[in-house]
Amino acid sequence: MSKSTISTFQLFEMFPDAESARLFLESRIWSEGVTCPSCKAKENITTRKGGFYRCNACNLDFTIRTGTIFERSHVPLHKWLYAMYLLVTARKGISSMQLAKEIGITQKSAWFVLHRLREACGGKLDKLRGMVEIDECFIGGKERNKHEHKKLKAGRGSVGKTAVVGLRERGGRTIAAPMDERTLQEATKRIHENIELGSQLYTDEHLMFTDLDGLFFRHDAVNHSAGEYAAGPAHTNSIESVWAVLKRGYYGVYHSMSGKHLRRYLDEFTFRLNEGNVKRHSLERLDSMIEAVSGKRLTYAGLTA
Repeated sequence: MSKSTISTFQLFEMFPDAESARLFLESRIWSEGVTCPSCKAKENITTRKGGFYRCNACNLDFTIRTGTIFERSHVPLHKWLYAMYLLVTARKGISSMQLAKEIGITQKSAWFVLHRLREACGGKLDKLRGMVEIDECFIGGKERNKHEHKKLKAGRGSVGKTAVVGLRERGGRTIAAPMDERTLQEATKRIHENIELGSQLYTDEHLMFTDLDGLFFRHDAVNHSAGEYAAGPAHTNSIESVWAVLKRGYYGVYHSMSGKHLRRYLDEFTFRLNEGNVKRHSLERLDSMIEAVSGKRLTYAGLTA
């Protein structure tokens, strides 16, 4: 076995059927013993056949799927595990068409599975600290590639695209989210929500990042429009490398990310950056995904509403 990953063949050997996958998920999600997803009781649990349990404290019948992203899914658990493995190891993501072929389900079901997994990737992270780079990018189709009747004819560049702000702690974690408005107020709000006070901020010269100096943060900027890309420690190269991977996934794998679901796509990419470092063994990355599945159920009605 490789020191950093396992092959898909090895994964199939570990989880050849739904039962082996169920036992593995139970050992990870209920590491301290079977736990009721409703009242959290660990005592007075009756074991039934086929992975079913009864909580005698609140009379709930449940399985390992209850209260997780797997709830009410007809996809077998070993296929869920393989989908999770692909999501955490595919650097630029995996399309629903490709996943459908890999695990033998319909494209519609694969699309739903992927969005449930992306929902698990989201969550409140600890605030970033130390030296933090901040930048924005724009997600959307290029104006020149659109059909004539879909062109906005209002210029190029960011026209028709969604603005995304990214925050990356040097040597640490990354946070990215769509922006409702490209304003100083919106940027300041995101910064205060996600970065510890007193941190050192590095940005470009955009007006949205002006006036960040003060009592709360230290701030230095580089002037990209003047051909300056680094001024001592001040640069945004790390966060721009995040955009490079995101856009390769956008153009090469997904081809489109609707504004409605963009937050989940961003959560997927930042989760891989934060938890999917190639220095970590792929089984450790898989464990990180499993730890995040509880309490994040996503229904099809809610997804498509």
